[in-house]
Amino acid sequence: MKMNIKNLVVMIVIVWVFSASKGMAEEKKIQVVATIGQITDMAQIVGGDNVHVQGLMGPGVDPHLYKATESDVNKLAKADIIFYGGLYLEAKMDKIFKSMSRTKTTVAVSEAIEKDLLLDSISYAGHHDPHVWFDVPLWIKTVEAVAETYAEYDPANKEGYAERARQYISELETLHAYVSQRAHELPDAQRVLVTAHDAFRYFGRQYNFEVLGLQGISTETEAGTKDVIRLANFIAERKIKAIFIESSVSERNIKAVQDAVKAKGWDVKIGGELFSDAMGDEGTFEGTYKGMVTHNIDTIVDALR
Repeated sequence: MKMNIKNLVVMIVIVWVFSASKGMAEEKKIQVVATIGQITDMAQIVGGDNVHVQGLMGPGVDPHLYKATESDVNKLAKADIIFYGGLYLEAKMDKIFKSMSRTKTTVAVSEAIEKDLLLDSISYAGHHDPHVWFDVPLWIKTVEAVAETYAEYDPANKEGYAERARQYISELETLHAYVSQRAHELPDAQRVLVTAHDAFRYFGRQYNFEVLGLQGISTETEAGTKDVIRLANFIAERKIKAIFIESSVSERNIKAVQDAVKAKGWDVKIGGELFSDAMGDEGTFEGTYKGMVTHNIDTIVDALR
């Protein structure tokens, strides 16, 4: 019994030392905080072992409505680098990021994209549509911005950041080719994407889809009865096969559209759940940017075809 207790004490000490060492190693890394999952994923891939990345917004979280918690503010205060979407995506945190930018490296990754490539917001006058990740070639430009930020902050390891960025960009170019190939499986007349809110306009422009959302770019304002009727009329007249719910937006309104379409004599199905402002669960394929985009195009094409 004494030997067992002694062994147990030794094991506890070993675990404690290992945990403490691991914690110290994490603290030595560049401390990075990112907002949405798409940016968190990219920041970790490009940063590699030199960074410790924490994401603020997990699966199912709507960045348009997200308010920083006390824990979030503490994470941001301790961060060496902050990456966020910008273009008024995280509308309720905009002032926090502007304040943080005075004292630490704070980068709105989407604002690295040339303005003439951005779509105007249909919800906020004077702003651009922030959902740029649905256009894979546009999103590649944000990878370059993250790599440059790391290189400026940590020039001793700039070659590593550049190499990981090159590799990831190559993977995203392959992803873009896949999305394009799958989109072309649908005749032009069937490339109509109806979703809960107008998050897919960049996707529509890049991959030649007609896109309609029940709500505007921001989900802050609820869709009204007139919006539901307008969309139901369009779906019934065009005999659209499927409409889609989103993981970060309540499905209630889309199901109301489905019921309204049925009342007009056309049976439109729910084609599946798309990832829009948030990705899938951590540790799953859909919990990565590449997995999210792949899931979306497969779901869309399979349902509409």
